[in-house]
Amino acid sequence: MTLTRMNSTRLTAKLLLTLGLSSAAALAQAKPGHLDEVLRQMDASSAKFHSAEADFRYELYERVVRETTTQNGSTYVLKNGTKTQMAAKFTTPAGKFLDFRDGFFSMYDAGTNHLTTFAAGKNQSLVESFLTLGFGASGKDLSRAWTITDQGEESINGVNTAKLDLVPKDAGVKQQVTHILVWIDTARDLAMKQEFFLPSDDTKTSYFTNIHLNQNVDTKKYDFKTNKQTTKDAH
Repeated sequence: MTLTRMNSTRLTAKLLLTLGLSSAAALAQAKPGHLDEVLRQMDASSAKFHSAEADFRYELYERVVRETTTQNGSTYVLKNGTKTQMAAKFTTPAGKFLDFRDGFFSMYDAGTNHLTTFAAGKNQSLVESFLTLGFGASGKDLSRAWTITDQGEESINGVNTAKLDLVPKDAGVKQQVTHILVWIDTARDLAMKQEFFLPSDDTKTSYFTNIHLNQNVDTKKYDFKTNKQTTKDAH
């Protein structure tokens, strides 16, 4: 991997970790063949997936200071064939937006009036593997980008989920996140929870609630507006 490619990959991971994106019962022991079954279920559910919209709670735990910062908002994912569109709007703190469409990623902070943009380019499949992590990704998609370990089944808010541990296959991504735990409702191909483990020993955890599957999404409420004073950082 070239230095340029490595730096580009690291930036991709950092931007996506901005959206990291319950109660749990005791972890069940993974059964032989269970992972193959989970991936097949995800393949089948992914074929029927068109859209998902959800509220999220996002927690960053900083180990050094032993403090947790919480953010809230809503997000959606749209899939049309091979095209993926995603956006997120933060309500606390307000004024923060993420947007991905047509291979172009944007992050806008109204508080600082700053826009960061990033053309996915050769990293598009990598970007989409993050954005659809538990939101319409097939088992084949998951296996392509991650080394998967089955950790059995677990109930999240009364929903039976498959708990999977994912290790990035991309070396650049691995320098930003060592591994990710995801709790996936395989019947709907939806993530109920995600936990990112960083090399710093910090963790970023996302909880998803009020999930709407394959319903119309009002994308306008995720739009943001820049102005002549907006500072921009393009990559």
